[in-house]
Amino acid sequence: MSSVDPSLSIANPEPKDTDVIQKAGLALAGLGVLVLFLSWGNVAIPASIGLPVALLGILVGTVIYSARLYLNQPEGIKNNGVWFKSLTSRGVLGWVAGIILTGFYVILYWYPEYIGFKAGGNEGMVALFDPLSMFFKGTPASQWFVYGTLYTLCITALGIKFLFKYRHNRYQFIRTLVVIASQLFLAYLIPEILAGLNYNDVTTSSGEYLGYFNTDLKNTWPLDYDFFYDWQLNAFQQEAYQPVGTLYLIVGIAMFLVVTPIITYYVGKRWYCSWVCGCGGLAETAGDPFRHLSSKKLSAWKLERWLIHGVMVFVFVMTAATIYGYFWNTGEVFGLNIYNNFQKPYGFLIGATFSGVIGVGFYPMLGNRVWCRFGCPMAGYMGIIQRFKSRFRITTNGGQCISCGNCSTYCEQGIDVRAYAQKGQNIVRASCVGCGICSAVCPRGVLKLENGPEEGRTDLPPIIIGNESIKVSN
Repeated sequence: MSSVDPSLSIANPEPKDTDVIQKAGLALAGLGVLVLFLSWGNVAIPASIGLPVALLGILVGTVIYSARLYLNQPEGIKNNGVWFKSLTSRGVLGWVAGIILTGFYVILYWYPEYIGFKAGGNEGMVALFDPLSMFFKGTPASQWFVYGTLYTLCITALGIKFLFKYRHNRYQFIRTLVVIASQLFLAYLIPEILAGLNYNDVTTSSGEYLGYFNTDLKNTWPLDYDFFYDWQLNAFQQEAYQPVGTLYLIVGIAMFLVVTPIITYYVGKRWYCSWVCGCGGLAETAGDPFRHLSSKKLSAWKLERWLIHGVMVFVFVMTAATIYGYFWNTGEVFGLNIYNNFQKPYGFLIGATFSGVIGVGFYPMLGNRVWCRFGCPMAGYMGIIQRFKSRFRITTNGGQCISCGNCSTYCEQGIDVRAYAQKGQNIVRASCVGCGICSAVCPRGVLKLENGPEEGRTDLPPIIIGNESIKVSN
């Protein structure tokens, strides 16, 4: 019997089976996930044992599997077979993953009691995290503490996987290290430590609750849409939280008015969207296998412009009404109740449903940047600066382009990068988050992320090569 393979494929159509070490890593990570699900089902697992097994199992198991998967292969991005795997091609596994993620977010936002959060004493999954919450701040865990811990774990574990995959690319390596550090320290450890030091989220011995304010420095308005809500402004000024509260108030305002426009002018919106933002961090790490699923249709681009700028208008109007109500000490504006007509609809439709349920739950169906592309007001705000007043651009060397289409395929924002490359035209788009993957997957080095003079960055090349003709620009 002949064992000759008749396939003429350069890439192996049947990759080697998972080896023993990879299986051990998967088993360890699977054990961690199993512990979480068992605790969710109220199986009696001692938290002192179950929590370390769950968190370390997922982290260490993912690292072992990823190291074995990528370090045994030559350097270079490996996206082989993404359109043939059920999970990453909108197959059965993709839909199952999407349903599980969507269901988790629905429970997290509106039915936290189903994962064990109880005012009289936690149960199930939330109770599993009680020891860690007690260690940081001396109070039982909430559903948000559980979510923050798992969110940070995902970015860390899958960020390390990303580092192995893109280890040949210095930009991606440094960027991912910053993403992991930003989430771990700015969004998780520092806020929890501040709460533990009684600078936030404190209930006094007499039972008086002193309030809460967001202590993630990088989560700035308008992404942090409730920054100007009365409860947060009052918490900033709480005497027991000083000087930390005032510092966060000043930094939060400065981030939007000063820091964001200046940095975006010099390097584009990538400094935030692809380097420090928590939403972008999850998209770049956990969402990496799904980036090719973003729609490249013209209709999607038109929808994108209407949606993201519509959300921007919504958050600006809502915030204006909120500030008016706070300083004029009223709950109405133009006869409309500020909470019921502005804050509540935005919180439900945008803050929870769009950014969480759809933004993450739909990764396996719509790609990893649904929220960032179609809904994030912070991305929209920086996108206007990037498009009209910034030094950032992606330059193209059209003469080297072979029209392979890798750049367009793996653009998570749905930009037809190849069309620009074929014409040798700079890519200056409001939606570009500067992740650099288009440049990383290009086999010919056609694309380069650059910061340069504003003059001429949007000019057409001398010779324009289009689908139907070649013409000389004026």
